[in-house]
Amino acid sequence: MGVAAVVVAAGEGRRFGSPKQFADLGGSTVARRSVEASRAVADLVVLVVPAGYDGDGEGADLVCEGGATRSASVRAGLAHVGDAEVVVVHDAARPWAAPALFAAVVAAVREGADGAVPGLEVTDTLKRVAPGGAVRVVEGTVARESLVAVQTPQAFRTAALVVAHGAGGEASDDAALVEATGGRVVVVSGDPLNRKITRPEDLLAAGVRA
Repeated sequence: MGVAAVVVAAGEGRRFGSPKQFADLGGSTVARRSVEASRAVADLVVLVVPAGYDGDGEGADLVCEGGATRSASVRAGLAHVGDAEVVVVHDAARPWAAPALFAAVVAAVREGADGAVPGLEVTDTLKRVAPGGAVRVVEGTVARESLVAVQTPQAFRTAALVVAHGAGGEASDDAALVEATGGRVVVVSGDPLNRKITRPEDLLAAGVRA
């Protein structure tokens, strides 16, 4: 098998108020849209769901229960990718990822990278602030020239991702774990339309694309 996808849909949706990944989006669910998007490159799609999930699988080939954290959920899905040489990890909350974006990260891995992530140029001025307190005090301005805002899908050599997750570490994305083990992660051009659904208003604002 060439490529497998792990679609992570095990979150509680605390900021959304309910599991956003199963919210209705134009007669489908957010997660189903993400599963369908992953089929642009994947021969096998594994959907990672929360405990108590009673849906129909959202069109995935395999469904498994996730863990207490995002990284634990990815590890649960990774256990089911079989002999895939490349694994694509995609957040179910990004249902508008275009086929070209999936193709770009997979191509970068096949060209020799251990991992590939889509990144967008940071255009806002970034401030570092002191933690805590009723008033947030600026400690400094962060140079943005070397920064990118990272999205999913992210693609990895399966062997590199397995090693990265082998220690059971935690990170906000899988690329961070691969980087920590010395893997070479490259950035491809991200897509500003590949928005992440975080709050109910994100879903409403996206209605034009639903």
